[in-house]
Amino acid sequence: MARAGFAAASPRAGLVVPVALAVLSLTEVLLRGADLAGGFAALLLLGLASTLPLSLVLGNGRFARTCAALALSAACVLSLVPFGGLTVGGVVAQLVCVYVLGRAGATRLGGVLVLPYVAIALASHEELTRIVAVLVATLASAAAATGIAHHVRSTAQAHSATEQAFADTLLEHAARGERARIARELHDVVAHHISMIAVQAETARLTTPGLPPEGATRLLAIGDTARTALTEMRRLLGVLREDAETGVQRRPQPGLGQLLDLIDESRDAAGSRTRLIVSGPIAPLDPGIEVTAYRIVQEALTNARRHAPGAAVDVELRYGDGDLALRVRDNGPGTSADLPALSGHGLLGMRERAATVGGTLRTGPAPGGGFLVEARLPVKSEETETETGKEAGALP
Repeated sequence: MARAGFAAASPRAGLVVPVALAVLSLTEVLLRGADLAGGFAALLLLGLASTLPLSLVLGNGRFARTCAALALSAACVLSLVPFGGLTVGGVVAQLVCVYVLGRAGATRLGGVLVLPYVAIALASHEELTRIVAVLVATLASAAAATGIAHHVRSTAQAHSATEQAFADTLLEHAARGERARIARELHDVVAHHISMIAVQAETARLTTPGLPPEGATRLLAIGDTARTALTEMRRLLGVLREDAETGVQRRPQPGLGQLLDLIDESRDAAGSRTRLIVSGPIAPLDPGIEVTAYRIVQEALTNARRHAPGAAVDVELRYGDGDLALRVRDNGPGTSADLPALSGHGLLGMRERAATVGGTLRTGPAPGGGFLVEARLPVKSEETETETGKEAGALP
């Protein structure tokens, strides 16, 4: 709730404004004293009662504000009806009162305080009293509407600021998680290959018989460059991991060996049948290929749970001589109407992952129903890679 009225502008406004209005009201009553012989003393008291309670209305206590607003309005109405002596200070205090109530969110109370003036305007036989009542009712309604508008605007700004802060927090959390994931993949995959380059270059330089001095110099430069790249990568990983993995337990990157755990988790979460079908000679693959295959299957299972809840899912993994084939198929609707919902960042991320290792990915309705995610990743087993490295190191 916004802090009400003039009290928000100055700590002394809650006392200075009511006192000034009280002085104005008393001065007006004293100047009109000759015309108010019968009610002079009563109007002096009503002049104080219609202005000084404004100090409580400008405060922060809800109960005190309500009581003071009712007392102030009652004094203004009594000044107007029996005596016909509502002062300018009392009118200003009444307008400030309903404005403050509107700005504080007490819209019903502000409306209740306007109703007596409407009733007086309709029932009074005194022309001057009726005119004053209409004027006060009109101005009070405008003041209340202005206060309510300020309250709505400030409330909307506060909600907008809260939503923006929440969105920023989510974005920062997602960015930290992504930085941590990238750091882990760089450490587990790319750094491994760079270290292999350094080791093979050094091995070739030291074990190749009859190696010309120029060749040895170049192999030494290759090893030095690889070691420098590793140093720079460690520095980059330090930047990426800065407050990205605070309190997070580091784990190795997942591979195809963890597919069974992933499928068990998906089966438990979705409550549907999920199978893993493996064919071909199983062989250890390059870590980058295994991470890519695991992430594609993970995202495909997530999409299946999101867009085809309860549908059975088959995950097929086929090892070939030169590629690894992945097929994730569900028996959900899989119609063309579902494609717009499935064309977001998930499928784009899978395509990008497949492309980074030179593979391809195809998605769409499966023959006979359901949705199909199919990827082909060119592979070279670790054994083949080791043999290739040995052959390279043995070259004369």
